[in-house]
Formats: sequence, C-alpha cells, structure tokens
Amino acid sequence: MITGHHTEHARDLAANLLGRTGDRWRHTVAVADRAAELSTTVPTTDRDLLVAAAWLHDIGYAKPTVDTGFHPLDGARHLDRLGWPRRVAALVAHHSGARFVAAVLGLDGPLDTYPREAGPVADALTYADQTVDSRGHRVSIRDRLADMLHRHGPDSPNARAHHVREPHLLAVAQRVEARAASA
Repeated sequence: MITGHHTEHARDLAANLLGRTGDRWRHTVAVADRAAELSTTVPTTDRDLLVAAAWLHDIGYAKPTVDTGFHPLDGARHLDRLGWPRRVAALVAHHSGARFVAAVLGLDGPLDTYPREAGPVADALTYADQTVDSRGHRVSIRDRLADMLHRHGPDSPNARAHHVREPHLLAVAQRVEARAASA
C-alpha cells in the first residue's frame, strides 16, 4: 500500500466528500487501489502524488464542490481553495481526457488554467480510472468506455467527445500496459 503525506490527506478528504455516495465511493476506493498497483510505472518520487490524485479524482461530484457541473474542473477548483499543490489539482482537472469533454462543454478555457501533464503519472491516473467501472469493479478499458456511453447516453458531452477521447484513452492504456510489463 502506498502511504505518504498527500495520500493520507487525500483519502481523508475523499472520504469526507464522497464516503456516503455508494457506488461513487466504491469507484473511488477501487481507483486508488488500482493507482497504488500501477505506482511501479511512475518514478518513485511521484507515487504518493499518483495515489493522492486517484483518491481525489472525482471529488468534483460532491455537492459542496460543484460549481460548473463538470467534475474534473470543479474538483480542481476545490483543491485550489483548500491549498493543495497545483500539480495535484492539475492532475484532477485533466484526468481521463477531460480536455475533450471540456471542449464540448465550452469549458476548455477554464480547464486550461491548469497545466496538462503528459507522462507516466497522468497516464497511470487515467488508466486506473478507466479500468474501474462506476460500481468499483475492474473492467477492460473498452468495457469502461461502452459502460460510460450507455450510462451517459448518446447525446451527452461524453458521447459527443468520444470520437476524439477514445483514441487518446486507448493510447494511454497501451503506454501504461507497456510500462507495467517492463516494471
């Protein structure tokens, strides 16, 4: 288990905001567990950061954090208000190809105030999120994408961004799986 200053505080914050949300909480716990497993694919100095971001990736769904209704941005803004490191907030803001959905929503400008990280940490966070379904069960990335489209519907922002987001997510999966195989 990965523990560290950020991870412990992130777990506590996530529990306070999402702990009574049923499936959302189960998803969050499973994503954090998955990120801890994938931590071997990132530099040792970034492992605490990865797992902390995994705990926090969906806090933007919690009622006290909702501002725009776009959970990656709302979660990042909440972390800013609480004084979290900018890198953690940026990872939350951009997790799972959020930029593609933000463009559909007209929120790409506000999202771009957070620097988008490319590399092992961002990839591992996205892969952890995209290989755990909405109920906290492990799934393939293709099954997760199909479930997302089904849950959100064909006219949702997620569906309208899918044609550009899916190739990005599949490329992330390939990179993470290659890193995991060589770790």
